Amino acid sequence: MDLTLIVVLVIALALFFDFTNGFHDTANAMATPIATGALRPKVAVTLAAVLNLVGAFLSTEVAKTISGGIINEGDGGVLITPQLIFAGLIGAIVWNMVTWLLGLPSSSSHALFGGLIGAAIVGAGFGAVDFSVVVSKVVLPAILAPLTAGLIAYLATKLAYAITRRYDGKPDGRDGFRHAQIFSSSLVALAHGTNDAQKTMGVITLTLVAAGLQTSGDDVQTWVIVTCAVAIALGTYMGGWRIIRTLGTGLTDVKPAQGFAAETATAATILASTHVGFALSTTQVASGSVIGSGLGRRGSKVRWRTAGRIGIGWLLTLPAAGGVGAIAAAIALLGPIGVLIDAVLGVGIIVTIFLLSQRNEVSASNVVSEVAASGRAVKIKRNPKPKKGKVAK
Repeated sequence: MDLTLIVVLVIALALFFDFTNGFHDTANAMATPIATGALRPKVAVTLAAVLNLVGAFLSTEVAKTISGGIINEGDGGVLITPQLIFAGLIGAIVWNMVTWLLGLPSSSSHALFGGLIGAAIVGAGFGAVDFSVVVSKVVLPAILAPLTAGLIAYLATKLAYAITRRYDGKPDGRDGFRHAQIFSSSLVALAHGTNDAQKTMGVITLTLVAAGLQTSGDDVQTWVIVTCAVAIALGTYMGGWRIIRTLGTGLTDVKPAQGFAAETATAATILASTHVGFALSTTQVASGSVIGSGLGRRGSKVRWRTAGRIGIGWLLTLPAAGGVGAIAAAIALLGPIGVLIDAVLGVGIIVTIFLLSQRNEVSASNVVSEVAASGRAVKIKRNPKPKKGKVAK
């Protein structure tokens, strides 16, 4: 198969992954403001799409980590071929679609890394992967970032409720935070664009280097930045309603002050990580923040069974996507016919998952009703209203 055709196929598949990343991760920024009623669903995802587009232009540090860090170089250049990158992307997209169908906010980023690592190992052995970079810039951030974001959200929620204690008696109290959530959720969407869009930029740049069309992985071309920014923005606009429902209502009954604290913690963690080139899982950070904010509010009960299900998704993502990527790579090594088989199988799985999803469709029209129902299912301890002439403590 002609090398140029392979490169075109890989770029197209990478942009499709970027698109799925957008709707898979819409919930990171917009689950809590939708759950609290700060933003209407369509307004929320439109705002997220625009800010994801803007954020994609602000940095390329994460892209350089992927294009010039994870895969080693040998005597003949980088130790991965466009065909293997194609196979790795198949693994990432299949896992993304499976978790989307289940409404499980797993990591699109780790699906990508797993797919690429699995394909590289099958194609060139374990020496093709720089595991020191994988550990320092992928695995450790995956452990530390959710814990950090959760702790920040916990403390921010405690502080918010301590400062506004006199409003304890008001129904759904602290309505001012509802308006503040518009700012905090926008910051998360912007941060998401700075980190996640770059991962696809890194994959495309890695492909160009592997094909000999570019000499260095440290240079991300302008057309790559623009196309990746547009792809993730379009995906975000489609709205990952299933995951919004899980993250916004499945973990804890989210109130405005909690939502503001969670979003602020998420944005701060992602922006700091992007600055140093950590290829972070924004989904894990957002989930950690939501759990932390839930623990920080008196009377708010976190559903640990749901949290455990999400945790299992996190643990399975890297090896599962790696396994699918490895299988796809083994098929791709058969030559042009192998790449064709990969493409047909990938399309077949994606179409099947989409058709299955239509049996229980979740959209902007019904995601809010799910939020209202879950709010009634959680008993929240309410403080008595302060008596006249006395100041509430």
